[in-house]
Amino acid sequence: MDGASHAALQGCVASLRSSMQLLDSSINILDAGVSDYPRLSKVLQTTRHFELVSETSLRTAQQTLLSSLEPELDNLLSRVEVHLDKLARREQSLMAKAELQEGRLSNASRPSGGSKSPAVARGSTGAGEALTEAEMRRLAQLRQKKDRLSYSVGRLELQSTQRERQLRKSMAAQ
Repeated sequence: MDGASHAALQGCVASLRSSMQLLDSSINILDAGVSDYPRLSKVLQTTRHFELVSETSLRTAQQTLLSSLEPELDNLLSRVEVHLDKLARREQSLMAKAELQEGRLSNASRPSGGSKSPAVARGSTGAGEALTEAEMRRLAQLRQKKDRLSYSVGRLELQSTQRERQLRKSMAAQ
């Protein structure tokens, strides 16, 4: 039995060595396949570059933004309209004032011009109808008063049209 058992044991040892080589080969194959897992897990990891939002939440956000901005925009627009109206009134006032000053300058230069005689200034040709110095001053004062009154009437008409416009705007807003 010694020879037979030795032959049987050698067969077992040979079989064990063959199994160990096969196992070693399998470990090497598995090691080669598994060694790249950390890199693969990083490569295959999903990264979200964009956040997806549902359409309903997007619409809700838009409505919220619109409802918060709309009153501010309306307020700013009304302030701009008021400022523009104020500038228009100021422009018209300055134009009327310039016309009044121009009229005063032209009236002030007429009597002191010296080229026209008092009779021509009055519009008469008779020698007995010449204006005295006091009458000339009185005439100049009356002209200035007329210019001031026409300026005041123009300004009041402007204010009246402005108030009508504001009333129409307030009625249209309601």
